[in-house]
Amino acid sequence: MSMDNRKRPVVSSNSGNSVYWSSSFTRQPARILIVEALPPSWSETCMVLCDALENFLSLACSLDGPCRIPLLSLYAISRQQECLLPFVQVRGNLARLRSCVEELRSIPGEGCVRGAARGGELLRRAVLDSLQQFKQYIRHTGTGIQASNNISVEVTVVTSQPGRGVVRQLEKGLKDADLVSLKRLLVVQIYSAAEWGQDNPSPEDTHTDTEDSLMLGTEVDLQRVENSVFAMETVLKAWLQEQGGDREHLHLLLPSPLDNPIPVCVKCDMQERLISPALIPLSPNLGVKTESVRDFLPVTKGSANQSQPPRRLKVIKTLRADGVCESVLYGLPLVIRPTTCWQLDWDEMESNHNLFHALCHTLRSRDLFLLLQVEPVQRSAAGGSGVTSHYVLQPSPSLSLLLKPVVSRELLLPCSLPAPPLEPAADALHTVQGCLSQLDEECVFNPLSLSSNLYQHLRSRGAFSQPRYPYRLQTAAHREQAQPAEGAKASRQQRQPQNQGRQLGMSNKVRATVAPLPSASSHTSSSSSLGPPPAKASRRALTLLSSSSSGGGNQRAPAPSRQEEDHDDESMVIQ
Repeated sequence: MSMDNRKRPVVSSNSGNSVYWSSSFTRQPARILIVEALPPSWSETCMVLCDALENFLSLACSLDGPCRIPLLSLYAISRQQECLLPFVQVRGNLARLRSCVEELRSIPGEGCVRGAARGGELLRRAVLDSLQQFKQYIRHTGTGIQASNNISVEVTVVTSQPGRGVVRQLEKGLKDADLVSLKRLLVVQIYSAAEWGQDNPSPEDTHTDTEDSLMLGTEVDLQRVENSVFAMETVLKAWLQEQGGDREHLHLLLPSPLDNPIPVCVKCDMQERLISPALIPLSPNLGVKTESVRDFLPVTKGSANQSQPPRRLKVIKTLRADGVCESVLYGLPLVIRPTTCWQLDWDEMESNHNLFHALCHTLRSRDLFLLLQVEPVQRSAAGGSGVTSHYVLQPSPSLSLLLKPVVSRELLLPCSLPAPPLEPAADALHTVQGCLSQLDEECVFNPLSLSSNLYQHLRSRGAFSQPRYPYRLQTAAHREQAQPAEGAKASRQQRQPQNQGRQLGMSNKVRATVAPLPSASSHTSSSSSLGPPPAKASRRALTLLSSSSSGGGNQRAPAPSRQEEDHDDESMVIQ
């Protein structure tokens, strides 16, 4: 029950150093779980609560994507108030969280029963202490988080006591406390089948002091769940859903009615129905990918050319078509048709075609779906069975079936949809009917009539990312790179003969003479005093030098070719 419907704005930070506040889940509050482990009821609820908590934390710690639970703290109230887990990040912290659950499981379920007043005082202290611990944690972690004073936290109290009495105790005990950072306070009462209906409110219980409610200034909700693992998992999985509420998610625009030129806008919120298997990196067999046939086939080790064995799907149930909710189906559908594999002989292929035809006809005539189970291909590292996925097979008017993956219990999120009233408001009904009458109606939907402008978008991206004439630009780039490379090579060739000449002059062991040209005798002395010789002559001199060194100092080098004589205009003597 909501004691005060006024909601203060919640501000979160995206720049914290030790806490990851995702841009998609910026309003996710920190979580505080307070468990009343009081005997004798704790002996009945301990196993259920600890199993549900361990299952939930195993899932929450393994999720990729945006951070859904930034911080978590756990308190236990038994003979005394005890903080079993200070504020920690949930993602990647499974070992520490599981040890905390085991510590909670070790609390004895037998002993003396404390009075109601004593239990209420311990609960009040646990709430106040947890809020104080949250403020200190935020103050000492991250400059971005320190800058915000309105980061919220939600407190969940799990008890086996009568829920309405616990709510009244909290209202009175927290009336004068500082609850600025507290966004919501939820009391979860676990009841057994025999206890259902025993907590019916009396006139005194239903009376609430309005002044006390306004002074508390926060939401106090009561939720009653049965003593089962699934029911407690549902309560905890609500933490994984987006907890915004400060702004609507989408606007649904209807065409303008005839009597009003302004379009009608219906403001809506969105809610996740399941956790996408793609967010669990360690589950390849959960039907994560259905984009192609190769994604559906099992993964096998061996050569890439080796053909993969067919996936074996076992039919485990028939389902009424009107009893399957579309919200529990996910992924892209695959069309199933009778095989045309060439390795089958003609009789076997014809028999298989007849069986497929009979299956499609029976499902379509009886309005049935088939529930399929995929046996795990690989075993887990712990030796247990691997992950199992499930599919729904739907018939169609043609000779084909439609295969869709269906969510399992572990990935299902809570979704409480209120039942609509019998009739909508008359004015709203008239407005909506007038808007829908402006639309064209099609008896059969044809997706070819829709265009997403994808081709134009891809072409525009390609025009900006790639050059128009890539060959011309590539040729020019090679030409620019070749010019500085040739200049550097020529300079190195000019410096190399000088160094070689100095070394030969000092050793004075090798003498190589190049026969002068007849017409260049007069230029020999002048060219030797002008500076370093040309590059081509230097290369010829180095060739003579190497040949002289290998064959001895008295061996003469071979005479230059006729082509070299035409290009050289002077003779050189290297001593």
